[in-house]
Parts: sequence; structure tokens; C-alpha cells
Amino acid sequence: MSGRLPFLDLAATYVELQAELDAAWRRVMQGGWYVLGREVALFEEEFAAYCGTRCCVGVANGLEAIFLVLKAWGIGPGDEVIVPSNTYIATWLAVTHAGALPVPVEPCMATCNLDPGLIEAAVTPRTKAIVAVHLYGQPADMTAINSIARRFGLKVLEDAAQGHGATWCGRKTGSLGDAAAFSFYPGKNLGAYGDGGAVTTDDEALAQEISRLRNYGSSKKYYNSTLGYNSRLDELQAALLRVRLPLLDSWNERRSGIAAWYKENLGDCLPELILPCIADSASSCWHLFVVRTPERDLLQKRLSACGIETLIHYPVPPHLQEAYRSMGYQAGSFPRAEQLAHEVLSLPIGPHLNKDHLQTAFECVSGAAA
Repeated sequence: MSGRLPFLDLAATYVELQAELDAAWRRVMQGGWYVLGREVALFEEEFAAYCGTRCCVGVANGLEAIFLVLKAWGIGPGDEVIVPSNTYIATWLAVTHAGALPVPVEPCMATCNLDPGLIEAAVTPRTKAIVAVHLYGQPADMTAINSIARRFGLKVLEDAAQGHGATWCGRKTGSLGDAAAFSFYPGKNLGAYGDGGAVTTDDEALAQEISRLRNYGSSKKYYNSTLGYNSRLDELQAALLRVRLPLLDSWNERRSGIAAWYKENLGDCLPELILPCIADSASSCWHLFVVRTPERDLLQKRLSACGIETLIHYPVPPHLQEAYRSMGYQAGSFPRAEQLAHEVLSLPIGPHLNKDHLQTAFECVSGAAA
């Protein structure tokens, strides 16, 4: 193989599934029903069955999936929600948009996920929920998190935007808390061809309330029982997701093979790298393959010079973003999250990365170390 190695080849998903995807969008276009129709309803049934939950509600995107769950739980001004300090800002934004206060808790440095040992100290009489992010594709420690939540009477919401198909103690993400929020952004393991999201839960009353909230607060056209929003999974995207869902596990297996290759080869090539650590109870869907090194920026430049595209997830933690300046956090407020922000580097991974891609990456990494 020659030429640039992209971080993720999104076009390849269409090439592999072109006939099925084309048939799906033609079916929607010819059917003449484009909002909350048969495709959304069928996808909701199929994705709930995949996750092992009673209910699934399709919404517009992952951020709004989190937001709508919090609103349906009645969480708002005066309430606090525990969130990871090390996460994409959407996790925090959903809490803020609900009117509640995000309360950051530092990650476990081994897994980069929320550290359960630090949660209890962050709980106050105003705490109403914990948002557990399955970062990089590895589930958070849901056994410990659920135990803490039960002790304090808190809700647990999985931010499963990066966790499609991952498992904790043999159970799939989406079924590990009181509810789960998914994103189907194109780069996700189960990606749409535009924005999309969903909520999964065993709580039928919660699902019904989110169904109303996503559709202007209405369960019957032109009759609005609550102050709702417009946050609906698109009919066309639902049809395309239905094509990709049956392949999710097999494509995750491809990712797992790539991760195994990296783990086997990168240690010899760059021994100073800290490789991903997966908890014993977890199976990762390998949304990202994230390595760590204090020389991250130099390594990224060297890999770029070799034609390897890498990304940083994420260069600025939420507490240091301009958007959250009013919260008064400074550099040093959450040192673990800040250390990760300076050290993490995501290497190319995806279901269409083949052995030639991997060999090229290995040779370039070797050259970068020389």
C-alpha cells in the first residue's frame, strides 16, 4: 500500500454496503414518509433487542439523547449531575442545557474512565444522577458505579456514544444503567450518514416521556401534553442504520483484531508508549485505539510526516474550555484529565483497515522512533 493512511475511512463503509444502502434510501424516498415512520420504529425495535433492553427511542443526536433523559427525569436548576472530568464536552453540555450543574470526577489513569473510588466524595444532597461515559469504546466500571448510585438513590445514565457493542460482565452497553444515550455520528462504530442518536432503557414510562419530549411534547399529532423539543431520528438515517446494525459485531471484531495487532507490535517499536488497558470485566468495541506518551506532539508530527493521520481525543478537557470559564476552574483543577489531554494520541483504527495498512503504520512508527 502507498499514500496517506487516513485515521478512519468512512467512504469504505458505503463501498462495502452500497447495494444494501442504496436499496434502503430508495425505499424511504419512494415510500413518501420521511419523519417518524416505519424505519424509525423498526430500528428502535432492532436496536433495543441488540442492546438487551425493552425500549429504544430514536433522537436527533447523542447530546440530545443525554439531555432528554435528564429532562425526563426532572433534573434541572438546583440539581447536580456527576460527570467525568475526562470526556468530550457534549457530556457536560447536556447537563448544563438541562439547567443542572455538572460536577466533574477524575478518571482512573489505567482505563481513562470515571474512577468509582472518587465518586462518593463528589455526592451532595443536590446530586441526582451519574453520567458514566464508555470512553474510547471501553465500558466504565458499571458494577461499582451502580452500587454507589443505589446507596445514594441516584440515577445512572450511560453515555454510550463510543460504546456500541461493548460489554461489561457479558452485558452490552445500553443495558447497564437506568438509561443509556447513544450517538450515531458517522465516525461511531454504528454510524449513520449524518447525525442521529437514541436512548435505550427498560423503563417504559421513561421511554414514553422521551418519545413525547423529542416530538414537541406530543404523543398525538397537534395535542401537546408537555413543553417538548424537536429531536427526532431521521427516517432516512434509521433505514441506513438498519443496514449497518447486523454487521456491528463483526465489524467490531475487525477493530479488535487491529487493536491486538497494535498491542503485539507497538511495544517493541515504541516501548515508552502506554498502551490501552482493558478492565477484566470489560470487552471494548475499540472505537478508538488511544496510546499515551509525554512526547505526544513530537510523535504525532513524525507520524504525520510518514503519512499517518492521528487525532487527539481530546486536547482540552471540558473544565478548561472557554465555554465553562464561568465555573472558575483553573489549570491544575483536575490534574488527571489534564495529564491525559497532554499525552493521548489516537492511532488509525476502523473495520476497513487491513494488514497492508497495519504494516505501513508499523514501519512508519518504527521510523518515527529512530
